[in-house]
Amino acid sequence: MSERVMPGRTDGLITLGAADALWVDLTADSAVPTASGAFTCSPAHARVGYVLLGGHVVATVRASGGQWSVPEGEVRRAAAELNAVGMDRQDLVRVGPFRGAPRQECDEETPLRWRRRITEELRELGGPERAPRRDLGRPYHLAGIDWRQILVEQTRDGTQRTWWLPRAVVRLLDAAEHAEAQWVQAARTRRAGADATEPPSHPGRARDADGRRDVDGRQTTSPEGPTASPRPYNAELEGQLYSVLSRKPGTSRRVAGWACAVCRGAPAAVLDHCHEHGYVRAPVCQSCNTLERPDHLYSNDIRVANRYTRLFHTDTDDWLHHWHRCPGCRARTTLPLPHLAAWTAHIACRSLRPTHRAPRGRTPCGVLRVSWTGSQNAPRSCLLTVAVDCCPSGEHRVLARVPYREAVERFRVWLAETAPAVAAAAGPDRVDDLPAQSRPVIADTSGEGLALF
Repeated sequence: MSERVMPGRTDGLITLGAADALWVDLTADSAVPTASGAFTCSPAHARVGYVLLGGHVVATVRASGGQWSVPEGEVRRAAAELNAVGMDRQDLVRVGPFRGAPRQECDEETPLRWRRRITEELRELGGPERAPRRDLGRPYHLAGIDWRQILVEQTRDGTQRTWWLPRAVVRLLDAAEHAEAQWVQAARTRRAGADATEPPSHPGRARDADGRRDVDGRQTTSPEGPTASPRPYNAELEGQLYSVLSRKPGTSRRVAGWACAVCRGAPAAVLDHCHEHGYVRAPVCQSCNTLERPDHLYSNDIRVANRYTRLFHTDTDDWLHHWHRCPGCRARTTLPLPHLAAWTAHIACRSLRPTHRAPRGRTPCGVLRVSWTGSQNAPRSCLLTVAVDCCPSGEHRVLARVPYREAVERFRVWLAETAPAVAAAAGPDRVDDLPAQSRPVIADTSGEGLALF
C-alpha cells in the first residue's frame, strides 16, 4: 500500500509530497484538470498555515521534526468537492489582460490573486504558446488547478490578445480567494485576541506565525479552518443609489461577505447596478457579472452570442429577477436598452434567422447583431435593427427593424408568460422617486467595464 493512502497515521497527517500525489490520484477523473505541486510549488506555501485546493482551505501542520504535513481527510474532502464540479469548456469568461491593471510581483508570500498571477506569468513568458517551450516541466497551478490546460487565447483584428477560462473554473478560483481572505482575517483576529488575553509564553513553548501555541513541539492549525461561508443576499441594498453607496467606506468589504445573488454559490465580488437608472441591483460574483455583459458592445451595437441562451432560456427566472431588482426597470417593466436589444434579437427575431446547408442538416446563418438609433429617452424615435453578421456565404442581411415601444410591449408579454412572478412584481404604479429620464447607455469598447449594466 502506498504512503498516500496508508491508514493509522498520527492525527491522520501525511507529508506534503504524499499529499501532492494523493491530490493528483484522487482528481484524475475530474472535469477540472489538476496539477502536481499543489502543496509544494508556488503559490502554495506551507509556512503560512494553509494551502488552497479548489475553493477549499487545507491546514498545514509542522511536526516535531520540522516536517510539514496536512490532514489526509481534508485533502480527500477537497478532492471530492472538485470532482463534483461540472465544466463546460465552451462557456468562457475573460480573465485578462485588462488595461490599467496594476502590475504585481507574484512571489510565494503574496495571496492567490489569481487573475493578476495569470496575467503576469503570460506577459513574462510571451503568451500561452511560448510558455511551454521556455519552461518545460514547470508546474502551473492555482489552488491545485492546472489553469494552463484550459486557458483559451483569442485574438481580435490580429492585434489584441485576450485570455479566457471556463466559467466553472473562474468560480472555483474566486471561491478560493474568498476562502483565503476569510482564513487570513480569522487568523489575525485570533492573534490579536491571544496577544491581549494570554500571558507571555514560557520558555520551550513557542508560538507559530499566527500566535498559536506549540503542543509537544508541534505547530498546529485547525483542519476545519475558521472560514465563514458567504451569507445569502436578502435585498439589504434594495432601492439604494450606486453613486451614493459606492462612496461609503467599507462597501467592498461588506459586498465580499455576501454570496452571489444570481448563482447563490460563489462569493460576491462586485456590486452590480443598473447604468440606466443608477440603482443597485445586488452583489454578484465576477463570473455572473461577466455573463451578464454582452459579448461585445459598440457605441450602439451588440453582437448576440451564445451566452444569451443562458440568460433568456436556462437561467431565465434568476436573471429576470436580478435585472428587476432595479426599481426603474421594475416600474417600467422593461430591461436596460442593450439587454432589451439583445432580447429582441435572440427571442423575438429568432424565427427570422436564415439557415445554411451543412453536412448534418442545416445550421443557423452567421451571428446575430442588433443596433439601435436614438435612445430610450426618446422612445418614438428609437429603432432597433436586427441583422445577420459573419454569414458563411458572405451575406449580411437585415432581418427586422423593431421600434423601441414595440420591443418593450413584446418583452412584457413574453415576461408574463415566462416568469409570471417577476411580471407580477412589476408595473407602472411603482414610479415614486424614479428619475424622469434614464441615463444614457455607457458605451464600452475596451472590454474592461465588467459592471457595465
